[in-house]
Amino acid sequence: MQSDLIQQRKAWSVLIVSTLAFTVCFMVWMMFGVIGIPIKKILNLNATQFGLLMAMPVLTGSLVRVPLGIWTDRYGGRIVMTVLMVITVPAIWLMSYATAYWQFLVIGLFVGLAGGSFSVGTPYVARWFPKGQQGMAMGVYGAGNSGSAVNKFVAPVILVAFGWAAVPQVYAAIMAGAALLFWFFSYSEPSHRVSSKATFKEQLEALKDPQVLKYCQYYSIVFGGYVALALWMVQYYIGEYGLDIRVAALLAACFSLPGGVLRAVGGVLSDKYGAHSITWWVLWVSWICLFLLSYPQTDFTILTVNGPKTFAIGLNVYAFTGLMFILGIAFAFGKASVFKYIADDYPHNIGVISGIVGLAGGLGGFVLPIIFGALLDLTGIRSSAFMLMYGVVWVSLIWMYWTEVRKTPVMGQAHVELSQPGLRA
Repeated sequence: MQSDLIQQRKAWSVLIVSTLAFTVCFMVWMMFGVIGIPIKKILNLNATQFGLLMAMPVLTGSLVRVPLGIWTDRYGGRIVMTVLMVITVPAIWLMSYATAYWQFLVIGLFVGLAGGSFSVGTPYVARWFPKGQQGMAMGVYGAGNSGSAVNKFVAPVILVAFGWAAVPQVYAAIMAGAALLFWFFSYSEPSHRVSSKATFKEQLEALKDPQVLKYCQYYSIVFGGYVALALWMVQYYIGEYGLDIRVAALLAACFSLPGGVLRAVGGVLSDKYGAHSITWWVLWVSWICLFLLSYPQTDFTILTVNGPKTFAIGLNVYAFTGLMFILGIAFAFGKASVFKYIADDYPHNIGVISGIVGLAGGLGGFVLPIIFGALLDLTGIRSSAFMLMYGVVWVSLIWMYWTEVRKTPVMGQAHVELSQPGLRA
């Protein structure tokens, strides 16, 4: 009884300190979403170059997820997470001394290692809890995505007061402090390690599993889309509505904050109602929001019997922010439900599978901002970013329908079969 209580206390300590560490890592990972705006002006970047600048940290944060997940299975999350956080500190600090575009890109690659922390913490915290609570545990840990919103609260204040170069210096100090806090309040449990001698290549064989590919597709929307839009929104508000950077960041946080914090709620709901039901509704809500967000600001003229009349159609800043808030909630629930799928289907291989799915989501977060910028340069339509996301959600809805929904018994049919047993034959 006493040992169970100690183990439970350790589990909650691990969950709390891991979530704090992940929040700091995500805050650093999303740094370019704010400081990229003055850098864009200084370097005179076009939208495509700006998209690439923001996406560079996302690239390395995605590519290291698979090896980090494997190393977490083998060596334990405590040591892997601590080392990861410590090695990012020098790169974050050096960001303040960059002056050329290529320097920002190269340093951004090293700063991006912080984004790989998700694949460390997910299996680490999940194994401290029983299966019925794993969705909750992973959801709470995943709420560290709210570091994106923290970045939007903290970075503009530092930027306006001291200039953009002070932001990475402050963030380097915060990362160092978080690493120390994590080490002293986390624990190691040898029984949680996977004693597998499989090679890196052999563990990547999981990509041949169609279920894993499907989860990668889902996660490329709910996480990749979240990361991409979290990076893109501050400059979107400034360009579309002419807002000050502090107001733009505050409104952009209306998407980032629920998209991170409510992931824990999504984990609880996934435990209760199942990953399939939550994911299905998430995709439909996202589809509706993105359809409305896709419509550009439009002026059109109609010839009436009284002469021409001009009408304007488009979302004002309040309607736009409201839709982004709903979309953030949907993405938060979806991020948790996808990892509930993984915990249910791959209980003995969570680290590797979560790393692969996390890689797909991260690559979505890398590719999408670049495409957003290219579409803006090509069409001149800012809402083209949402048009692209709308199409991607369509793909997932169709895929989910054919592989899961069609196999689900219809309620009416199930009722008839239960009430008239003879029909079963």
